[in-house]
Amino acid sequence: MKTALLHYWLTNMRGGENVLEEFCRIWPDADIFTHAYAPEHISDIINSHRVNCTFINRLPRAKTGCQKYLPLMPMALKRLDLSAYELIVSSESGPVKGIRKPRGSRHICYCHSPMRYLWDMYDDYYRNTGVPGKIAMSLFKRPLRGYDLKSADTVDRFIANSHFVAERIERIYGRTSTVIHPPVNVDFFAQGNYAKGDYYLFAGQLIPYKRPDLAIAACERMNRKLIVAGDGSMRRELEKTAGRNVTFTGRIQQERLRELYAGAKALLFPGIEDFGIVPLEAQAAGTPVIALGAGGALETIVPEMTGIFFDRPKVESLCHALEAFEMKKFSPDYLTGHAKKFSAERFRSEIKHFLASC
Repeated sequence: MKTALLHYWLTNMRGGENVLEEFCRIWPDADIFTHAYAPEHISDIINSHRVNCTFINRLPRAKTGCQKYLPLMPMALKRLDLSAYELIVSSESGPVKGIRKPRGSRHICYCHSPMRYLWDMYDDYYRNTGVPGKIAMSLFKRPLRGYDLKSADTVDRFIANSHFVAERIERIYGRTSTVIHPPVNVDFFAQGNYAKGDYYLFAGQLIPYKRPDLAIAACERMNRKLIVAGDGSMRRELEKTAGRNVTFTGRIQQERLRELYAGAKALLFPGIEDFGIVPLEAQAAGTPVIALGAGGALETIVPEMTGIFFDRPKVESLCHALEAFEMKKFSPDYLTGHAKKFSAERFRSEIKHFLASC
């Protein structure tokens, strides 16, 4: 079947783009449609496909901040001509599923999450944005929610990346979905022979909902070393208040991240994620995880075997978890073996089986 792959924007390589990369392996001749495209930051596998952009890509600074054009994206999608495609597969956590579906075609949506900044985390995003952002969010909240609900009608079948997201899809869109966990590059993070260090690790974007502040505060209170690997809007503020036990690396290459995973006592994962690939990357490297017991982490961490949970997003709760963790031992072989259950090969196999069932 002639296939179109839809992705919200292609400006960096993160979890959603890794899913698209596997779609490109499944459909090597598919065309890609997106709002913004920065090929220098995208993998060769995706770049080998024909990438078509909406008019958003031609607007100022679209490749570094296309989210600010969110109110224009529904209009941009309506201008796409997909009449030549029998199968449409959208990779969705932003506005990309609301296309004009040609008669006779099938639309499968792999949903990373209904848009967090419109639904479950609207208040968090509103609280942490500036005055212009608050005005825009207030003005466009209702019409964008209406558009998002209507756009779900173009989807024939939903795939959710976790049971946590499947619940959101049912609650917001009133639709059932099949859960297929996203792929993790297990083989890469399982490679290498690194000695264990004396530090804990936080890895990911330094943005409010990921709660890097909680990891820092707990390690400072417990007088534990922490390496913070990542960048984001909170970095300057965190660097100003952090003590000597905290080291910031900024953005790093994957080889360095693998080394940090393998050398850490544990990965600290204090936010609520839709799925959360970072904990599985750490487990693939043989490192356990201390995570908030909520969201996608409940589907990727085996309690007492690949990590432990703390029950409240509070410093005291994380400190108690650190104390409990330091009295336990974990098997690196078991950790790596568990992570392999989320491999890219498994993902492709489950997607193909799902399509056959359709």
